[in-house]
Amino acid sequence: MGQLPKAEKLEPPPEAVLAEWWAPFETYLAYERRYSRYTVRNYRQAFDDFYRWLVGGGLWERGLDGLTVREIRDFVIEGQRRFDRRTLHNHASGLRSFFKYWVNKGRVRGNPFRGVPLPKLEKKLPLFLTEEQMLKLLRGPQRLLENGGADAFTAWRDRLAMELLYGGGLRVSELVGLNYGAIDFSSGVARVLGKGQKERLCPLGRVALAVLEKWRAEFARDTGPDAPVLVTPGHARLSVREVQRLLKRYLALADLPMDLTPHKLRHSYATHLLNAGADLRLVQELLGHVSLNTTQVYTHVSMARLREVYDKAHPRA
Repeated sequence: MGQLPKAEKLEPPPEAVLAEWWAPFETYLAYERRYSRYTVRNYRQAFDDFYRWLVGGGLWERGLDGLTVREIRDFVIEGQRRFDRRTLHNHASGLRSFFKYWVNKGRVRGNPFRGVPLPKLEKKLPLFLTEEQMLKLLRGPQRLLENGGADAFTAWRDRLAMELLYGGGLRVSELVGLNYGAIDFSSGVARVLGKGQKERLCPLGRVALAVLEKWRAEFARDTGPDAPVLVTPGHARLSVREVQRLLKRYLALADLPMDLTPHKLRHSYATHLLNAGADLRLVQELLGHVSLNTTQVYTHVSMARLREVYDKAHPRA
C-alpha cells in the first residue's frame, strides 16, 4: 500500500512530471472543457496528493499504466484518514477525469478509478436564509449609505450583487462573469454560462432589475456588450473573493451567521421558490442542474420547514 511521506517531506511533483502529465490535462480542462480555475485548482491538488502517495509506496516508478483497482482502493481507504468524505469524492472525480484523458490519448490502457467504491456521502441539507433574514441582509447597503458607512457607488454595487445572487439564483462565478451584453433589459432575463460552459436563461426579478437599471444609469462607466456589470471603483471586473468579502460585511451588519457564503443566497433562492409552490423541474432549469436529484435536496429543506411550522402551530403536533 502506498503511503504519504512525512509532512516535512511533502513537496510538489517535479517540473518534469508536471510538464509530462499535468500540463496537457490542465490545458484540456481550462480551454476545452472550460472548467473554472477553482475546479482546475482542486484537480491539481488531487493530482499532487496522488503523486505523493504513489511515490511514498514506490508505485510511481512502475508507471501509471501499471496501477490496479486494488491499489486505487488502498488509496481511497488511506485517504479516508486524511480527508473528509466530500473532499475524497472530489479528489476521486478529478483523478478519474485525469485517467480518462490519458486513456483517450493512448498513454494508459485503462482507468483504475472507474467504478472504485467510495464512502457514502452524508446527506446534508443546504443552509439557507429565511425570507425575513434575506430582507434584513438586502437592506444592509442602504443602511450603510444612510449612516455614512459607505459611498453611493459601493452601496448600490453591493446591493446589486446580492440582489442578483438571490433574485437570479446565480452562482458567484456566474455573477462576476456577467456582462451587459448577456442581459435583455426588456424581459429582465440574463444569459449566464454555468458549469461546463452550459448556457441558461435566468429571470432576474423585478427588484434586481430595478437596481440594475439604476446602477447602469448612474454608476456604470462602460455598458458595452463585453463590459462587466459588477466592477471595482476603478471599473475593473469584481472578483469572486471581493464578492465573498462584501457579503461578510452585510452578514455582520444583519447579525447573521458569518459562515454563510454567496452560494447560500442561491440555496435561499431555490428554497423560497419551492416553498411558494414552484415546480421542481422549473427550479432545476433555473438553477442549471443537470440532474433532478441535485435539485431534490431543496424539497427536503421545504419539507423540514413545513414540519417546523406544523409543529409550532398545530394543537395536535
